[in-house]
Amino acid sequence: MEQMQSTGRAQRVGVRYDVPRVHDGWELREETMPESVTHDHAVEVLKALLAAWSARAGASTGRPFVARNLAVRWDEARPAVGVDPDVCVLSPAPPDARDLRSVRTWLPENAPPLLAVEVVSESDPRKDYVTAPDKYAASGTRELWVFDPLLAGPTSHGGPFRIQVWTRDELGDLVRVYAGNGPARSDVLGAYLVATDDGRVLRIADDAAGTRMWRTAEEAEREEKETALARVAELEAQLARR
Repeated sequence: MEQMQSTGRAQRVGVRYDVPRVHDGWELREETMPESVTHDHAVEVLKALLAAWSARAGASTGRPFVARNLAVRWDEARPAVGVDPDVCVLSPAPPDARDLRSVRTWLPENAPPLLAVEVVSESDPRKDYVTAPDKYAASGTRELWVFDPLLAGPTSHGGPFRIQVWTRDELGDLVRVYAGNGPARSDVLGAYLVATDDGRVLRIADDAAGTRMWRTAEEAEREEKETALARVAELEAQLARR
């Protein structure tokens, strides 16, 4: 049985079930669907945070590759079957990662995502709540986050949930280990997911309290400049007092 953290209601348990490797209806749509400003902003922030983390990690372990809307395909016999995460992390990064149009995991140089993120779309919330976990389980993805900034998901199975975290257990099954408002731990990152801005933005922190938030490269650069300017102003004030 799947163990799930309390969401403020009575303690609950889930069920485990088998997922087919491919399924009719899992084919990727070629057309792009318009998304809300809230959806796009949440995706952009997460991609920027993970890209900054990747740059830091790359100094010692080889840089993971962070992509947005990169198709992941896992069945050579039915290559149209796949999933296109809002954000994904590939580690190790495949060769020529920046030129990739899709990850084909039947190729030895293409591994399944280490991490995939879906931000729930108001136009089709059931896709991210119901279909996405099955597809990511079949794809071999190690960890999945489902973030619902507007709580647009269905009420079935206790939802909607602001944050869901799914991860591989010791048997290799993708199991939901958290569903609630957060904070929630990511084993892949060794960090915590924290909803901010009235729940509309998902950020990453070293601690559950969110006191040590991760910064995007742009945010870190801006903070460095502000710190430097404040130091200059302090020195000028000291000189003026002499």
